[in-house]
Amino acid sequence: GEKAMQGMGYLEHGGEDETYHFKDEKMFLVGTSEQSVGPMHMDETLLEKDLPRRYVAFSNCFRREAGSYGKDTKGILRVHQFDKLEMVVLAAPDKSDEEHEFLLSLEEQLMQGLMLPYQVVKMCTADLGDPAARKYDIETWIPSEGKYRETHSCSTTTDFQSRRLNIRYKSADGKPQFVHMLNGTVFAIGRTLIAILENYQQKDGTIEVPKVLQPYMNGVKVISRNSSPS
Repeated sequence: GEKAMQGMGYLEHGGEDETYHFKDEKMFLVGTSEQSVGPMHMDETLLEKDLPRRYVAFSNCFRREAGSYGKDTKGILRVHQFDKLEMVVLAAPDKSDEEHEFLLSLEEQLMQGLMLPYQVVKMCTADLGDPAARKYDIETWIPSEGKYRETHSCSTTTDFQSRRLNIRYKSADGKPQFVHMLNGTVFAIGRTLIAILENYQQKDGTIEVPKVLQPYMNGVKVISRNSSPS
């Protein structure tokens, strides 16, 4: 609902224009899984021994892309509905930087497992949304465009979201403090498929299946026009 979206910091400064919502009912379609996971602990006080809380969530995501009219209109790079797997962490303040680097390391491990060419970009302040205090993007090479495109992000919001959602933890000295909240992309399915298809396409037009995915493809190692599921 509206309270959860406001708490996560996605409605101010034009953010509402990016969402699909019912104004009268004040109900929203999420643009990322973290918008559902973070508010689960609204108005809670956790114990320090239970931190960090780490979650992985899969959801359909819906975005109007109101500020991107005319950009990337072909294909599935920029769409209004897509599937995404997201990581969310609630951590003690003195551990949040460590958790941020940990999330980034997981994203890099996944990309290295797929053997996709990528680069990590540390975003400047002007490119951060309201919630984020620091953010990394992973950009993956897209051969047809001759450039790297964003496929992942990894952000720490420090206590921006937890203050708005009133999520605290009780430290060892018994004093309640606000947790720090972080999030990172596991995979945005559509953009990952683009990267795999383009980087693994052979000269004859067939698609080599990344080795790490072959066990899930019933032994299929190459996809061609004549390929059919076993």
